[in-house]
Order: sequence, then C-alpha cells, then structure tokens
Amino acid sequence: MSSRKRPKNKYVTKSHLSERKFRELLRLFCADVTALAAADLTGLNRNTANRYYGMFRVRIAEICERDSPFDGEVEADESYFGPRRVRGRRGRGAGRKTVVFGLLKRGGKVYAQVVPDVSRRTLMQVIEGKVDKSSTMCTDGFSSYDGLVDWGYRHHYRVSHGENEFVELSNRRNHINGIESFWGFAKNRLVKYQGIAKEDFYLHLKECEFRFNMRGRDMYKFLLKEFRERPLN
Repeated sequence: MSSRKRPKNKYVTKSHLSERKFRELLRLFCADVTALAAADLTGLNRNTANRYYGMFRVRIAEICERDSPFDGEVEADESYFGPRRVRGRRGRGAGRKTVVFGLLKRGGKVYAQVVPDVSRRTLMQVIEGKVDKSSTMCTDGFSSYDGLVDWGYRHHYRVSHGENEFVELSNRRNHINGIESFWGFAKNRLVKYQGIAKEDFYLHLKECEFRFNMRGRDMYKFLLKEFRERPLN
C-alpha cells in the first residue's frame, strides 16, 4: 500500500503541522492565549507552540516596521519597561529599565521603538524617520523635544505634566493621552509574562503595538491572509 503524501500547509513552507492545527493555534494566539496554554488546548508539543508563536511575532514585527510615515496630529512620548525603580536612583529610566519611544497618530496607529537613551538626537532621529514634517507634534515638556520647530516641524504643542496638567485648558487638543493609553495597555498586557528576557522584549513590544493597532479589526483574518500571501518559513 502506498503511503499518502502529507497535504501541503499553504501558510508555512516545509511545515509538518496540518492547516487545521495551524489555524487552531493562530486563533488562540490572536485570542491572546499563552503558548503554554495553547499547547495544552491543541495537544501540540510545548516547544512547537513556542516556535510558532515566535514565528508569528517575527512577522508581526515586520508588519509594524514597514508602516508608512505618520502625518496629521502626532503624539510623542517615552516610557520605561522592566523591574521596579531601584531605591536611590532617580530620573527618567532610573534603574535597569528598557527605554521605549512611541509615536501615535490621532485616529490612527501607534509606533514603538526601543531606544538606547532619551537624548534629543536619538528621539529626533526616530521622529524624522517616521513623521512627515507637515505634522502637528504634541509632546510633554521634556527638554529633548526642544527644537522640533528648528528640525522643520511647523507646529509643536506641549503639555506640562510637571504642573499636573494633562490637557491644556486653552487648547483641548494639546495632550498626549493617546500614547499614554498605549503605554498602559502594553504594560498591563506584559505583566502576565512575569518577566521577559531582554532579547525577547522587542518582539513582545511589537506584538503589543500590533494588537493596539488592530483594535476593532479581526486580527485572525488579517494574519491568516498575510500568511497565505507570504507563507512563514
């Protein structure tokens, strides 16, 4: 009796996983079920579930990075991820935290990038690479945002958080509440992992960015179409 050839998985090149199992695993990933729980639910080996989750995250990061520059009203802010602040260490990013810089187009998407520091040069390089010069920039009063107009951005509004001001009373559109809502979303979501290895943080951050940007859309259908058009390998 001749052995039947295993059907090809159109979502992954050279995969031993059936399309049914692949779709089942992807659906659990989109529902934000951990790889460990997904392995138990699908009957897959835990290493297999972890490997595919890693592949999903790599592709998601690629999708996030290829997005076109922002325009319109854009909020900019930086945040810090990692262990609690060490006693005696003060200032932005005190302790062993990972520094993340974020941009949010109002009514649109967020973009987050791990940066080595929050110097003016570092933040300006990210802004210039992602934000059209015709945009209206909204930031807090941090000194690294000084000079945005000199760099070619015509409109720059600042809200002074140091004075417990979160929305400027004379200009209700002057705030960075949108990007701050993303920081809250990302940090609350990452808590469930009870610590992420530094080398894995970037992919988890990009997953948070992607999930935030997909709110109101069917993430499962979007990724299924993406993998069908550009199979994983």
